[in-house]
Amino acid sequence: MAHRYYRIRISGTLGARFADAFEPMSLGYEGGDTVLSGECVDSSALFGVLDQLRDLGLELLDVRSVEGRCVGQC
Repeated sequence: MAHRYYRIRISGTLGARFADAFEPMSLGYEGGDTVLSGECVDSSALFGVLDQLRDLGLELLDVRSVEGRCVGQC
């Protein structure tokens, strides 16, 4: 099964200390928001990331599946 790559946009800027919490996703910034990008091996992994965001009380702006492999920002 092919892995899926995602770009998840969150309102506001998360500090670099959150980078470890969302591994293996990479953390970036765009227009005052935070962008997590990277691979999720299956839908359970994606929902795990989304659950973490919810548990931290973060506002989810956008989730996109992207073609190919994400390198840095997607």
